[in-house]
Amino acid sequence: MNVESREFSTAPVPDEHTVSWVRVALIASMVAFSLPVFLTGVEIAISFSPLRTLEVFVVGTVILTVIGCITAAIGTNTRLTSYMLNRIAFGSHGAALVNVAFAISLLGWFGVNIDLFSGAVQRLTVDIYAVSVPAWPIEISAGIIMTVTTVYGFRAINTLSALLIPVLIAVTAQLIVGSLTNQSLAEIMSTPSVNELSFGDGVSAVVGAAIVGAVILPDITRFVRHWSGAIFVVLTSYLVIQFIVISAGGLSATSLGDDDLLNIMLTLGISWAAFAIVIFGSWVLNSLNLYSAILSLEATVPRLNNRLLIILIGSLGTLAAFMNILNNFLSFLFYLAVIFVPVSGVIIVDYLILRRSAYHEDRLLLEQKSRPKAIAAWGLGACVALMGSWHWLSITNIAALDAMIVAAVVYFLLTFKEARSTQ
Repeated sequence: MNVESREFSTAPVPDEHTVSWVRVALIASMVAFSLPVFLTGVEIAISFSPLRTLEVFVVGTVILTVIGCITAAIGTNTRLTSYMLNRIAFGSHGAALVNVAFAISLLGWFGVNIDLFSGAVQRLTVDIYAVSVPAWPIEISAGIIMTVTTVYGFRAINTLSALLIPVLIAVTAQLIVGSLTNQSLAEIMSTPSVNELSFGDGVSAVVGAAIVGAVILPDITRFVRHWSGAIFVVLTSYLVIQFIVISAGGLSATSLGDDDLLNIMLTLGISWAAFAIVIFGSWVLNSLNLYSAILSLEATVPRLNNRLLIILIGSLGTLAAFMNILNNFLSFLFYLAVIFVPVSGVIIVDYLILRRSAYHEDRLLLEQKSRPKAIAAWGLGACVALMGSWHWLSITNIAALDAMIVAAVVYFLLTFKEARSTQ
């Protein structure tokens, strides 16, 4: 069975294949329970005072929630993948560029997560069982398991998420309780500031930790029956679950004065929790990363054999784990935000303001090979964000937000007259 018949990679999802928003929220929430989100909380907490850390978490989470609500609702209304939305907004040739960039970034995430996975398993087996295991068999085994899960598509990832969510809720609760047992909340909040990052860089890191998921939410929310359900998916997974998870990471780091999440868990005596986060969180997150990467390439090159493509991309993602991407984790998150946020800015303006019919009844009629103005707006948004990171120019002092605002405004100004003339 090919992906077109099961996953509708290049066509709208039919009504009879839609599901309850709760099922989709399980998948989105599993992403929030992943190791990178916990680690981002730790990294931010060791760079700011507790109060400033909380402000960074709140602002970053709100930005993600707003972006996610809009992109998720667009996915539900159109029933199209994020990559088909790119094709409409940027043209088939422009979308190929965007989709390849998406696929490369998702492979980078795949590699980061396997890298995190193998390093954590190595550390835990030594500390708990006094057994030293080389990294390469762990990385290869993880890559195979995650790739096999992806072969079975959305429903397999959904089933896995439903089984694992209760475990990871218990893990997060245990981490919070252990941190507050070690130090009271008042003691934690009085911890002195470190201030190694600017506020904007901190928010960009929080946004970067999940912006890929926010931009590609249509890949899963297209299965939701109504747009209001897509909003509930985002509110549940980002505004509630992700905020709690990233705060749990920050709380534990501040309480124990340690920037090593695994060491924190071992110190608190919850080594089982460390294994649960590492294995289960990485499993679902990477399966979803690979699933979205496959949808991207399927939309770009529809003739490719689906299962062979999954195996090939899964192998490349596993290979990426050997490239030490993890050494520049926060930088990786920041540049993901710079690349992805302006894409969503263009699509949001195009759908909500300028050319909604191009995503529905006139989709085939209005499809173009290239839309240079959309590509230019995306590129300019990314450039402004980069200049902000180099302290040359900034609008909001949050690079990810600058990128989205500039791309959206520039695209609107470039395209407004053209859109009105076609109506």
